[in-house]
Amino acid sequence: MQLMFKIAISVAVILAATGIARKFPSIAGLISVMPLAGALILSFVYYENRGEWQVMQGFTKGALWGILPSIVFYCVAFFCLKKELSLATVLVSSFAAWLVAALIHHWTLK
Repeated sequence: MQLMFKIAISVAVILAATGIARKFPSIAGLISVMPLAGALILSFVYYENRGEWQVMQGFTKGALWGILPSIVFYCVAFFCLKKELSLATVLVSSFAAWLVAALIHHWTLK
């Protein structure tokens, strides 16, 4: 039941953002990166780990530093879209850049 609740909330956020994107793409972009998902996940992590502060601190540290690879992802996507590259090229390039940044992120946080 808990898994279905998580899925329902996630789907609702995604559907809301994509619905808003039709009229207000910039606002939908803001919604997609807002801390709503982070707050939901933080709540789930809290309840699943009975408020264990070390787990919570580890999660927030990873999320905080994980912002940097996400910025790299969106920068690459923005520049690829500006050059009017295909969606497949945009996604592959963006995820490749994110993966490199995420590996650097993981290596530096060890």
